Amino acid sequence: MSSAGEVPASDSSGCTSSPGDGADRWVPWRVPRRGWVVAGSVPAAGASSSVGRGRAWLVWSAGLLVYVVAVAHRSSFGVAGLAAQSRFGVVATVLSLFVVSQLSVYAAAQVPVGIALDRFGPRALLITGAVTMAVGQLGMTLSHEVSTALAARVLIGAGDAMIFVSAVRLVAAWFPRRLVPLLTQLTGIVGQVGQIVSAIPFAFLLHRYGWEPAFGALAGLGGVGVVAAVLGVRDRPAGTSAPVSRSGAAAGLVPTLRAHGTWLGFWSHMLGGFSINVFGLMWGYPFLVQGQGLTPTQASSMLALNVLVAIVFGPLIGEFTARHPLRRSWAVLVVAGGVAAGWLLVLVPSTPRPLPVLIAFVVLISLGGPASVIGLDFAATSNPPERLGSAQGLANAGGFIAGVLVMLGVGMVLDARNPAGRYTLTDYRAGLTLVALPWAVSLVGVLVTRTRTRAEMAQRGVVVPPVRVAWARWRGSRRG
Repeated sequence: MSSAGEVPASDSSGCTSSPGDGADRWVPWRVPRRGWVVAGSVPAAGASSSVGRGRAWLVWSAGLLVYVVAVAHRSSFGVAGLAAQSRFGVVATVLSLFVVSQLSVYAAAQVPVGIALDRFGPRALLITGAVTMAVGQLGMTLSHEVSTALAARVLIGAGDAMIFVSAVRLVAAWFPRRLVPLLTQLTGIVGQVGQIVSAIPFAFLLHRYGWEPAFGALAGLGGVGVVAAVLGVRDRPAGTSAPVSRSGAAAGLVPTLRAHGTWLGFWSHMLGGFSINVFGLMWGYPFLVQGQGLTPTQASSMLALNVLVAIVFGPLIGEFTARHPLRRSWAVLVVAGGVAAGWLLVLVPSTPRPLPVLIAFVVLISLGGPASVIGLDFAATSNPPERLGSAQGLANAGGFIAGVLVMLGVGMVLDARNPAGRYTLTDYRAGLTLVALPWAVSLVGVLVTRTRTRAEMAQRGVVVPPVRVAWARWRGSRRG
């Protein structure tokens, strides 16, 4: 079993598989160029099963709707932070606990959810997750105490943990391998429509009608997600393989953890994803309003801009990873440089930035969202189908683990600097500087695990040439 996260397939990068690559190994890239096959169930021999295109798109759309609702639940506190501070009378550290508890549960549940996904399939988890989130949002609607609201956010995090990896599993089960990177990106992109739901209509309801009508509307939206999961989602096409046995799913965790490509996915997801989690789910709205002096409407629009960036650049990143799988890590690294540049735009100057600069900042850090999804593709191409859930679950935890730590740290810094709760731009600059630490750690993680992954590939006769060599070959082929 190869744990080569950089897919060993012939492409324009100039790398080819050796003749010794036997058909007994799992090779997800060996999928016919035509025909609708079940990518998640393709054995090394390349067997395939015809699937109706219409049914595949319907199933994916139903799972996608559940994910849109999940993102609306997840991101709702991003615009409700100031309202929650007033409703519960809490300081920044306690305020950050609402999202920290939610995302801590989300991150901690990723591997158990992945094992359950391998055992029970995506439909059961999508239904369970949708119900759990709806109940949690109802708890937010009725809560008047911090403890009750925290319990509600825990439920939302637990339900949310089941959704994205299950939606991605539907892509792997219903579509051919060559479409998986692009459709995985589209799943993440379209799902962010939920952030528009929370940033605009939910924020409008919250500011116009108050806490209970706004969160009650989200609880009702959760019911829509439950119906979509029950009626529209099916695990796989008829005649394809069922989930592995319970013992098989649990036993597969050890080789999943040993695969260097799995950890390349984990660090890639962290490097790209943690910044936008910190900004979009907790501190972006207060930073823009209290630190940069934007109006609530302008700040909400900035949060929605994140989605527009994903819509524009996500398909481009997905197409790049599909066409050049050996260069996926370069896409992660280039975007990481852009994310760092974005933070420097707003953290280095000591005065509020003009609106165009703030827009550039949001655009740059928002690129990390689509780039983080490459981490799931590393995990998918590093593990066989029966370990897909646990592998992608582990990778998907990266950006949330770092995001949780930074969110909590920012709250602690703000309270230490200004216990009265009247935070200034200087306070936010001091707190948000913490983003530098996970950025640096995850960058090192990507570089180290990429080297180890490529070393494994070289042992199997697959050598990834340096970029300059690949570029020279590409230019030569164009001239020829």
